[in-house]
Parts: sequence; C-alpha cells; structure tokens
Amino acid sequence: MRELFDEVAGQSPLDPTEAVRRATRAPQRKRIYKEVGVAPADGGFAVTLDGKPIRTPSGRQVIAPASSIAEHIAAEWNAQGETIDPLTMPLTRFANSVAEVADRVDAVADDVAKYLGSDLLFYRAGHPEALVAREAAHWDPVLSWAANELGAHFILSEGIVHVTQPEQAIKAARSVFPADPWAVAALHVVTTLTGSALLALALLRGPLDSDQVWAAAHVDEDWNAEKWGVDEEVAARRAARLVDFRAAVTILDALKA
Repeated sequence: MRELFDEVAGQSPLDPTEAVRRATRAPQRKRIYKEVGVAPADGGFAVTLDGKPIRTPSGRQVIAPASSIAEHIAAEWNAQGETIDPLTMPLTRFANSVAEVADRVDAVADDVAKYLGSDLLFYRAGHPEALVAREAAHWDPVLSWAANELGAHFILSEGIVHVTQPEQAIKAARSVFPADPWAVAALHVVTTLTGSALLALALLRGPLDSDQVWAAAHVDEDWNAEKWGVDEEVAARRAARLVDFRAAVTILDALKA
C-alpha cells in the first residue's frame, strides 16, 4: 500500500530508489536549529529541535514509543551539517511514515498479508541442484517454523507458476501480526524490501536474525553474482534498501527491549 506512505518527508522508507530520485531533485533545507533533544510526551517520547518537537510535513507530531527510538532519531538530526539530507535519515523518514498512517494500521497490515499469497519462499528453482539446495537451506527452516509454530502450512511451486495458497495458512500467519503501528510499519518495510512476509515474521517472532533474513532474501541474487559477477546498478539498489532494512530492524529491536 505504497500510497499510504507517500507525501512523507524523504518519501517512503519502502522505496529507497524513489526516495533518492525525488530527494535529488528537491532543494535541501538549511539547518537552522542548534540543539537536538529528547523529551517525554503524551504516548511516548518526542524529538525536539531547539525545544520544539519535530513534525511531519502535514503537521503531525512525531511520538516515538520508546526512548531508544527517539534517541536514534535525534542522532540523525544532530548529525546533519549545514544542510539537511533526508537520505541520511532513514529512521526519521520511518517515523514520519508511521505518524501519517497511525490511524490506518489495519490497512498496512492487510497489505503485508497480500504477500502471504505469493511469498518469495514459495517459488523455487528447478535447477541447478546447488541453487535448489541453497534455497532450501535458507528458506525451509522458515517454512517449517511457520507450520509448527503458527499452524501455517504453505504450498511450494517450482519456477514462476502461481500456486494458490490455503486460506487457512494465510489466516494463521496473519493472526500473529502485531497491532502496534510502529511494529506493523517495520513489518511492512521488511516485507516489501525482502519480498517475503514470512521472512519479516521470522525476524519479528521467530528463528532468524537480521543478517539471516537479509541473506535469505538475496539467495538468487547472490547466486547470480557468484556466477556472472556483480551488477553495479543492482548492488547500488541493494545498498539503498539495506539502509532502510536496518532502520526497520532498529525499530523492532527497540520494541522488543
């Protein structure tokens, strides 16, 4: 549901490429504040610039649910030089996005759930055997976890032939989605960046850490790079996505603490 996150400063953390394109053509604002702080606020913690709380472009105040998240956002503002560069502020962009969609949590969660019908982990290579084995090594543990812990039994397919997933499996996985807007937004970011809602759930609740999730999301890409060399354009897009992935991981880690 990309439109839910549009028109946010720096653009949506869901699309780093678009963020780069739009931010490059937009004039950068000068830094006019001196002090950055964190202060208690109704519902959490506010980041302040010279004592005034930061707000989204539409005027909504940004309230972080944990002091550690607010401190991370404050660090981004404090690190700015003479001009403010939104591309160096992934957590601020994330916070702006959450503030704008806080009253539409169900819609964001439903968008994540759409991936459960065509998740990356369902579609497997038929050959070569080494790639088949590598996909299985990275992806099968997640599917086993989903089946055993969530009661979500999904069907695999070879190649790109679509397979309709059992509604019961989708509902079982959807039922464990968080209700907190920050957690749901982070789940959405990880899902769209990896192409897998199951990997996002495995990061949120299950057996994988962030490095394992990122590696699992790029099994085929890494395989091709090993065989044919690194495509610089692909590598640049991946590096941009990794920045936003790490921001989402920071949010999830703080919420778990």
